[in-house]
Amino acid sequence: MMKPHTFFIPVMGIGFTIDTPLKVARYGVSSVVSLVDDTFIEQMRRYHCQEAGEPYQEIARGEEDARARRITAYLDLVDRLVAGQVEALKNSPFEKGSEITRYFRLLPEGPLKSLYDEMVRTPDPEEKTRMQEKLRGMIVPGSIDVNIMTKVDRTVYKNGEALPPEYSDARSALKGFAKSTVRSSTVFSAGLNPALYTYTANFDDFFPDASGLIKKKITLKVSDFRSAEIQGKFLAKKGLWVSEYRVESGLNCGGHAFPTPGHLLGPILDEFRSKREQLIEQTYEVFSKALRAANRVDQGTPPEIRITASGGIGTAEEHEFLLKYYHLDSAGWGTPFLLVPEVTNVDEEHLQKLCEAGPDDIFLSAASPLKVPFWNLRNSGSEMNRRKLIEEGRPGSPCPKGHAKIFDREFTSTPECISTRNYISQKLSQLEKEDIPEARKEWLRKDILAKSCICHDLSGGARLKYGIDKTANPAICCGPGIVNFNRIASLEEMVDHIYGRLSLLARSDRPQMFLRELSLYVDHLKEEAEKFTLGVTTNGPKYYHEFRENLSKGIEYYRSLAKEFVEDRRQVFLAELKEQKEALEKIFASMPDEMLAGNGA
Repeated sequence: MMKPHTFFIPVMGIGFTIDTPLKVARYGVSSVVSLVDDTFIEQMRRYHCQEAGEPYQEIARGEEDARARRITAYLDLVDRLVAGQVEALKNSPFEKGSEITRYFRLLPEGPLKSLYDEMVRTPDPEEKTRMQEKLRGMIVPGSIDVNIMTKVDRTVYKNGEALPPEYSDARSALKGFAKSTVRSSTVFSAGLNPALYTYTANFDDFFPDASGLIKKKITLKVSDFRSAEIQGKFLAKKGLWVSEYRVESGLNCGGHAFPTPGHLLGPILDEFRSKREQLIEQTYEVFSKALRAANRVDQGTPPEIRITASGGIGTAEEHEFLLKYYHLDSAGWGTPFLLVPEVTNVDEEHLQKLCEAGPDDIFLSAASPLKVPFWNLRNSGSEMNRRKLIEEGRPGSPCPKGHAKIFDREFTSTPECISTRNYISQKLSQLEKEDIPEARKEWLRKDILAKSCICHDLSGGARLKYGIDKTANPAICCGPGIVNFNRIASLEEMVDHIYGRLSLLARSDRPQMFLRELSLYVDHLKEEAEKFTLGVTTNGPKYYHEFRENLSKGIEYYRSLAKEFVEDRRQVFLAELKEQKEALEKIFASMPDEMLAGNGA
């Protein structure tokens, strides 16, 4: 069924959107739940069972298949509670302040909203009643989607022995979702995981049924068109259809950032716009062949594909432009919703910090043990605790959850998280013995000490808010766009802001979203150049040449795109674009010859 809203709320951290469907799904708004931390998920299930008066039986950590069963139990609970909310909403009266009135009041302009407005104006009681019944039948809840970070796929050990692959973190999470009652999407993010994608084919709900419907859909979060092609075809060969390609800005986002070598969001979306049909046709050819080979139902036509985007959207004008110019089906709004307490989970102290945050308070950090850049609030509880532990001479975390025990075996026989106290201590000791320039050593020292226990701290705000852990030190992974908002808002206010019915912007000088991303890439390139000078990067001349080429092409693309803007916005856009081009050329002019040697050869 057609989604009632043109925006969705993407996954934010581990705890910020863990129960957002319980707050917005009944109003037709889709949102995404993180499946990283099953211990926290079990705590939330206990909390919401108590709130709803439902019986709760613990699934203990050491029980057989506990992670998957915890996730299934939680999603089933959310699905049940949302179904009850939707039923109550449908049966509520059309009167001021009622749930059903709120549903229609929040809608964007369109046929359904127009029908509601017509019903309100209708003077004939019988006709009004008839129209109300029609409207009740047209109510569609938002989707209860889930997110699985494909790279967070820790091998699980028991009594020192590795358990079979299906018990790994990502595959257990997928199994938990697959066995749940929700009919929604799993959002795969962080890149291709062949083993996880192959495992998905074990569950019938990911395949079309006899009528062509797919109960459990796949959404891929991608950074560019090539990534979409590769991953889409890989899954299609298994008979699995990607129902949505979710394009996210490499840098102008919240949480983990996945910077590209200078590929900008506008040109990326333009490629999806021009090659959408090609993607569908080529993927369907592979998909159809795989279905027939497996004796599964092939309807003869491609299932639906949605193209969506997120990352730095801040105004109704930008939202509408993305939908119309790039033919997007929906757009993601994340960071601004951190200031909507009835939608996301941020404790009171950090709500105030977010309201007061300035540009210097939000930074792209090395905090993530996944070795991926991570947007951070400088004065969050997690960051303040990290610095405090360093001052006390005991940096690092005791690693209470272990979900990031993935990559490193340098000092242990089994994988270790690089934010642990043991790893940091041994790594610092090793570093001090190295005979390298002091500037390089200092950079490496800071990088080692920057790591935080984010797989625990990213649920801190929710654990404080719900009284689960009053000693939590929350990590806040807002995107840089939070500085454009400075007050707490209601759901109505934020939705009205998205649809242009009011403005919540706190800054009149806010840069347009494409230009803001461009400036972030210019800053990122400058930092990468400094790392090259220090000798702490594996990137060579080819990388910097490609970066320059991509950014230059992106700037020219935006120069051409400016004609789509109204005159006053166009001139401001072009002036700021010129400034960013000059900043880019200044960086390259300052680079040593060896960085650009061979013109990328």
